[in-house]
Amino acid sequence: MKLLIVDDHAIVRQGFAVLAEQAFAGAVVLQAGTAEQALACVAQHSDLDMVVLDLVLPGGGGLDMIAAIGRRRPDLPVLVLASSEDVSDIRRALALGACGYVPKSAASSTLVSAIRLGLEGETYIPAVVLNAPPPPAPLVTPRQRDVLRLLEQGFSNKAIGSALGLSEKTVKAHLASLFKTLNVGNRTQAISAARSAGLLE
Repeated sequence: MKLLIVDDHAIVRQGFAVLAEQAFAGAVVLQAGTAEQALACVAQHSDLDMVVLDLVLPGGGGLDMIAAIGRRRPDLPVLVLASSEDVSDIRRALALGACGYVPKSAASSTLVSAIRLGLEGETYIPAVVLNAPPPPAPLVTPRQRDVLRLLEQGFSNKAIGSALGLSEKTVKAHLASLFKTLNVGNRTQAISAARSAGLLE
């Protein structure tokens, strides 16, 4: 197993490395202190199994990093390990495609469990979110919801246009608007965010 820990505090990186090496036999832990270093590491190591990152990073925020890694390696799980326990931060990270969110105040066993879940393709959601009232659904039009449903089914822009009687240019405009509304950067993240918001039920 190969993990990348991204945090600007060396003591956090070193502590994570010790924990991971104890919890996972044969684990290799790479370290990065900035967003730039993290992206370079992702590019250089195609065999990475997971990225664990903080939300506050020199050279780029963790939320931006989730999206950036998702664009480069959509198959690579990204787990957030951050100080913030703000529900909106957690929900936004999950909507962007993070496989989980662990507050730094959590027990080490919780972090290990979250890593295991992420590696199995599951999502770790902290109790603070599970116990919070649901957020209001993003405002999307009925036509945008139709576009989302077809997007979820893997339709191309051209195929979505054909199915809905729209030009490809109009489909692109709908997608651009949806990306902005859902605060995402690509189609995969849009589907994930739409599911989280209950727009595809």
